[in-house]
Amino acid sequence: MVMRINIDCNGCCRKVRRALLDIQELDTHLIEKKQCRVSVCGKFIPQDIAIKIRRKTNRRVEILDVQEFSINNEQQSHEKPLMISSASWNH
Repeated sequence: MVMRINIDCNGCCRKVRRALLDIQELDTHLIEKKQCRVSVCGKFIPQDIAIKIRRKTNRRVEILDVQEFSINNEQQSHEKPLMISSASWNH
């Protein structure tokens, strides 16, 4: 999930980072100070995470993008297996 959070100074960045580290549902995070963007990964409900960050930092949080990843291997089941016939081999 990508969020826009107003990060003016190093103190603001530190406050956002501490809030992110306190949230158990998050696996990883990336703070881009110049773009005022925060990217987080993990198993969570996006609105709940935005509300928690808003409460802890007292900053406006805007959700820009949410990407959902499936846990099971759906990509492998949709791919066709590679078929090699004996006619394609050059002896």
